[in-house]
Amino acid sequence: MATANGPPPGVGDFNRLGGEISMMAFDELLNDPVIQKYLHELVGPKGMPVAAAPAEGEVTDEELAEELGLELNDVRRALFILYENDLATYRRVRDEDSGWLTYLWTFEYDNIPQNLAEEMERLMQALDRREEYERENEFYLCEVCSLRFEFGEAMDFGFECPECGSPLEAMENDRLLDAMQDRLDELEDELNADLGTISA
Repeated sequence: MATANGPPPGVGDFNRLGGEISMMAFDELLNDPVIQKYLHELVGPKGMPVAAAPAEGEVTDEELAEELGLELNDVRRALFILYENDLATYRRVRDEDSGWLTYLWTFEYDNIPQNLAEEMERLMQALDRREEYERENEFYLCEVCSLRFEFGEAMDFGFECPECGSPLEAMENDRLLDAMQDRLDELEDELNADLGTISA
């Protein structure tokens, strides 16, 4: 993970055969916390050096592993995750002498703003569904075990905790609902602000 002191471990000035890192893209990734967090959540700490150092043009997984000092399997895993999220493409080339296939990878980071928008929308929809569930149900709480039950469950248990036998108390969730609505508002603001910044 990148820090204020510099790039992620294993990421440095990266020149590869036949090309070099797009330094503008590299710097933008390291300096933009929205993109950096998104990539980190996708590929994890081991894959972050790959994601944070997109090569300009085509590159093989072996070249990336050698230049970044990473295990080949970690590089391949990161590339495949980027591919699954439309952030990398590849083409196969067969060696005429050996018959071996070589995968040439290209980073497609122009898709990041759209991916972020879709991810934020999914998060907002999930939070909206949770808020609706909280609003439409009545809950009871065991204050000893900190277990929460829907009304139907509490009634089935005779309004007694099945773990400790303590009485179940009606639970107000107004504060939780308010917090969820606040978070929904924040996410909507973040979505509009972040995508405007990234697209600029």
